[in-house]
Amino acid sequence: MATQNRGNARVYIGTYTWNESEGIYVYRLDNSSGALTYESKAIGLENPTYLAIEPQGRYLYAVSEIHEFDGQPGGVVSAFEIEPATGEPRYINRQPSGGAEPCHLSVDSTGRYVLVANYTGGSVAVFPIRETGELGEICDLVHHAGFSVNEERQTSPHPHSVMIDPTNRYVFVPDLGIDKIMIYKLDLVNGKLTPNAQTSIQVQAGAGPRHFDFHPNLQYAYLINELDCTLCAFAYDESSGALKEIQSISTLPDDFDGVSHCADVHVHPSGKFVYGSNRGHDSIAMFKIAEGTGKLTYLGCESTRGRTPRNFAVDSAGHYLYAANLDSDNIVTFQIDEESGRLTSTGKVVEAPTASCLKIVSR
Repeated sequence: MATQNRGNARVYIGTYTWNESEGIYVYRLDNSSGALTYESKAIGLENPTYLAIEPQGRYLYAVSEIHEFDGQPGGVVSAFEIEPATGEPRYINRQPSGGAEPCHLSVDSTGRYVLVANYTGGSVAVFPIRETGELGEICDLVHHAGFSVNEERQTSPHPHSVMIDPTNRYVFVPDLGIDKIMIYKLDLVNGKLTPNAQTSIQVQAGAGPRHFDFHPNLQYAYLINELDCTLCAFAYDESSGALKEIQSISTLPDDFDGVSHCADVHVHPSGKFVYGSNRGHDSIAMFKIAEGTGKLTYLGCESTRGRTPRNFAVDSAGHYLYAANLDSDNIVTFQIDEESGRLTSTGKVVEAPTASCLKIVSR
């Protein structure tokens, strides 16, 4: 559940724990000013780099992006109950993720399943959610196959995110290692992923698909590519789950000649704009979406006032964007101009060690 009204909300921060971070952090969000205030830290959890919230806001799920768990290859998925009064996540249980380095997860809109992308494991796992929020054992595990042209990053499959469409019928898995978005049907009765009629869509060789988001009208979708720093626009058929690429555009200014890699992408709630993060250039790329075609016009880049923006979040009212700068240990708040889509720093900055994921929850 995202921020919609005046008053306060909470932001849950996932982190890497290789330096000073100890797990998941909780911040208070003032919706009127966009300010964040530190509240509390959950019990220690190793590399909780991505989080997902159950649709009713009762439970939080986190991956632990690690290679080995209890002496066996693979990562971990943990379940927490969100304490209503304080917002503190309280540990419930955990399950092996089914593959090494799980890096992303989603909860379906019925709150019955958690889907996990195992980056190094090359797989996507499905977990049932019990009535108490507890995670059951894996009920499906789908392995990807193939490779692509980048000999350092694309010698095997690397699912980088798992997105369920707003109709809760189709699942989209951008795979950095094979330059494809894999497309599945979601079987809510049995907790299974089955290949869609369009099983996948290929993108430019060496692009490195990473994150994916839908336009509110469900006619378009957008993919950010890590390796070649591009944003792809697709026409989307919500009845069949089919994608058709209509555009690919750079996320970087023409005069940039350094090293940069893309990370996250979000469509503005109004459907007028889309944003993507550049790590290296350390900026948020801003695009205007053409009504009626879904095509993008590059508006420029805004510095994130920090280093390595791995993740960012837009509140559901569309007033603020929060950039998590992983390597400068801070979160910077930007105001969004509702007419132009451009970002302006509010001057509000909070410390957050190795922040890698932001989830906004209204209570």
